[in-house]
Amino acid sequence: MAHAETTLDELYSEVLRRNPGETEFHQAAKEVLESLAPVVTKHPEYVDAAVIRRLCEPERQVIFRVPWQDDNGNVQLNRGFRVEFNSALGPYKGGLRFHPSVYLGIVKFLGFEQIFKNSLTGLPIGGGKGGSDFDPKGLSDGEIMRFCQSFMTELYRHIGEYTDVPAGDIGVGGREIGYLFGQYKRITNRYESGVLTGKGLTWGGSQVRTEATGYGAVFFLDEMLKTRGQSFEGKRVVVSGSGNVAVYATEKVEQLGGTVVACSDSSGYVVDEKGIDLSLLKDVKERRRERIDVYAAERGAIFVPGGSVWDVPCDIALPCATQNELDGDAADRLIKNGTSYVAEGANMPCTPDAVRLFSDAGVAFAPGKAANAGGVATSALEMQQNASRDSWSFDYTEDRLAHIMRGIHDRCLETADEYGSPGDYVTGANIAGFIRVADAMLAMGVV
Repeated sequence: MAHAETTLDELYSEVLRRNPGETEFHQAAKEVLESLAPVVTKHPEYVDAAVIRRLCEPERQVIFRVPWQDDNGNVQLNRGFRVEFNSALGPYKGGLRFHPSVYLGIVKFLGFEQIFKNSLTGLPIGGGKGGSDFDPKGLSDGEIMRFCQSFMTELYRHIGEYTDVPAGDIGVGGREIGYLFGQYKRITNRYESGVLTGKGLTWGGSQVRTEATGYGAVFFLDEMLKTRGQSFEGKRVVVSGSGNVAVYATEKVEQLGGTVVACSDSSGYVVDEKGIDLSLLKDVKERRRERIDVYAAERGAIFVPGGSVWDVPCDIALPCATQNELDGDAADRLIKNGTSYVAEGANMPCTPDAVRLFSDAGVAFAPGKAANAGGVATSALEMQQNASRDSWSFDYTEDRLAHIMRGIHDRCLETADEYGSPGDYVTGANIAGFIRVADAMLAMGVV
């Protein structure tokens, strides 16, 4: 085991050296590598064939400029990214994020996580991610359309239904996917439905895709509760964020008998002891695109500007906003307030300190690569429907999603048990996701 840990430490040092300044990618790589010592001991062939080393190096990294014109006729300039990380299991699959914080390190962290997340679904999809430092907030539909068209004018040459299939992420919803797909179709003269997922229901999209990440995280949590003989009935739940994942996680929690008492956005958070009014939240955030204080004012709930939503006592915490939003101090407060379950609805929202504290306190913790895999799983179901020129019902698609999430939960638990860490979802997710990709890479030789 000591030799295995030395080998993995050396690999992590190489990641740091080859990818300077990319702190989020370093964090994601370290979290996976720390889990792999028992795998390396049992399967030295992975080290002999440099599988882990190759896994930490993207197969392709594309960076390009995105010029576009605003409504005043001024030329704006952004930077676009697509990191095609690993295609051992299938075409690269992963979202596009439009947010000012996007740079290569964020895209690589997301793409690296996507490899294992996609592997855990059991579906034939590889890992990739992309995006831009473009900020869609406050812009007109025309400005967003022109940006998306310029972005796709470069990206189109790198993607395809058998090559790389992007989807949405932060800042990229149905509107943006529509503009991106329209430009792809225009440039290529092909109605290649499977090239993008998250499409509108009337032109190749899948039922449940909008709800999938939030629903999937709650399905995963439901399985965690069942293993401990519990359910959502009577549970107080706090959800961070109020975007797509948070809204539909809230919806499924309420359907299963729990009560979501708080949610947030970048301006602050609301506490609604009666339970979040989902129809009002959807109206404020999805239709009117207002801040969360508008919900509080119209609902008569408490709005706390700034601050941390994790100050609100709860049984279950669902971080659904963004990376590293829940730190050690927040984790400590949650533990002291009696939180028993945490599931990551976002990508890596908990810092390493927070994860360590949850583990030490016996809090059941589900990492994002397992708990929020429902979005990409349903994207793969969308690809299946596109390939067969078919369209499934909501109930059938939701059943498929629930079945996939149960499978991920059980795979994580069984793998954690097999490798000497019973009940550790982080170890189970990392090892189970890794082995499937590693075996495919071994089978394909040195590529």
